[in-house]
Amino acid sequence: MTRIVRAGPSLGLPLRAALVTLALWSGSASWAADDTLFRALGGDAGIARIVDGLIDRAYLDDRIKAKFDGVKQAALKESIRKQFCQLSGGPCVYDGETMRNSHAQLALTKADFNALVEDLQAAMDEQQVPFTVQNKLLALLAPMHRDIITK
Repeated sequence: MTRIVRAGPSLGLPLRAALVTLALWSGSASWAADDTLFRALGGDAGIARIVDGLIDRAYLDDRIKAKFDGVKQAALKESIRKQFCQLSGGPCVYDGETMRNSHAQLALTKADFNALVEDLQAAMDEQQVPFTVQNKLLALLAPMHRDIITK
């Protein structure tokens, strides 16, 4: 199990982001064996709220918003909602493109990836998702960095 110490406000956002990234890179995909994580995230409605917050933030995030030019926000939200739902053990089926194919032409860097992780964590914080539950979702998403970071 991946465990990290949550950085408090006095440590600042860069260190907190580094700790979250560490959790991502060292994560394991064993959390979705049942629907425990899905339920801990608030089920489909909770995941939808998290994804709404994530994408709303990403579209406003000066570091990465240009990467979303031409991407329909509603369709992206629906695709990511299905993906998070399935990964967390929920009843959804993700039928979207592979991460490698959908990100191949975007020339995404580690900094881009980390910015999106920060936006995701902020969205989960806003929904009062416990930190241990956040880490479980991040651990499931972590292996995707290999297909997303292309530059």
